[in-house]
Amino acid sequence: MIRDIQAKTILSRVKGEDDWFGLYYNFNLYRGCQHQCIYCDSRSECYQIEDFNHDVLVKVNAIDLLRRELAGKRVIGTIGTGSMNDPYMPLEAERRLTRQALEAIAEFHFPIHIITKSDLVLRDLDLLKEIGRVYAAVSFTVTTAEDALSKKLEPGAPASSRRLAAMKTLSENGILTGVTLMPILPFIEDTPENIGAILRLAHENGAGYIIPAFGMTLRDRQRSYYYEKLDHHFPGLRTRYERAFGERYSAKARDHFALEKLFGETCRKYELAARMPVFTPQKRLHGSDGQLKLF
Repeated sequence: MIRDIQAKTILSRVKGEDDWFGLYYNFNLYRGCQHQCIYCDSRSECYQIEDFNHDVLVKVNAIDLLRRELAGKRVIGTIGTGSMNDPYMPLEAERRLTRQALEAIAEFHFPIHIITKSDLVLRDLDLLKEIGRVYAAVSFTVTTAEDALSKKLEPGAPASSRRLAAMKTLSENGILTGVTLMPILPFIEDTPENIGAILRLAHENGAGYIIPAFGMTLRDRQRSYYYEKLDHHFPGLRTRYERAFGERYSAKARDHFALEKLFGETCRKYELAARMPVFTPQKRLHGSDGQLKLF
């Protein structure tokens, strides 16, 4: 079900220093996600999304809030989106909130980092080029090199090959782009063949960086939903998870030290960075006209 809601605020300050994604602010225009990845951590109770599996809530006043909050920010820092839901889920093609948000971000000269599993991002290439005069990065989550497997794990998202093709187009147009290689699901994706194939395809399609995490989270509602899907797609695999991880929050990939070694060697081979270049936050001061200006 799609429901409209009113948000109280839209931009949140990222706590501490974000070493992985370089974010200073974060925002989500929707609550819930149509991509319905079977492993998604956003199902966890701590995020208080009542029915993540069926409802998508649209923050209909988000753009007005965003413009107001951007105008008052004293620090120009990278704004991130894509952590709790995909900003380019199918609904975005109709509602266009992400595009409107990018228009505001371009107007106020802020940097952006988008994390997505969708090639719909190409619709907004013109705005990404404009924002890129300051800083624009698009990271595509790719966890498997096989399209058939990606459709099982991420049923509402475009297949891995479409994401990689979109990444190539962005790269050819001068947009900083790379891969978030996470999560890597134990007993499903944690093989040298899969990791090696993803890195090769990333290199061939213009990635500048790869951000890895060899394992996944498993907690409360996320775990129960994931295990239901394992029973459906991979009969018998739930038992292996229960024996290996019990009630633990973190489920590391098999032989993760070996995978990390392979990752490092392969990145060097393809000259891929294991960290993304980030934008350094800058202060704004009030000008003589009373408006905030870039310092």
